[in-house]
Amino acid sequence: MTQCSICHQLYDATTPPESVFHEAGAWLAEEIWQDAGAICPQCLENRAMLAMMYAHDCNG
Repeated sequence: MTQCSICHQLYDATTPPESVFHEAGAWLAEEIWQDAGAICPQCLENRAMLAMMYAHDCNG
């Protein structure tokens, strides 16, 4: 189990992406914020949704 660096919940880091937002959040964590493996699936999804709405520099 790993502790999320955003919400501090424990999660299984080996869980495969369950949604396109989870997958997009994982990409953002790896490519943009360089914190891959430290963010839980729920926070990855939230980050992706927020980036889609507000981070226009990441939207190409």
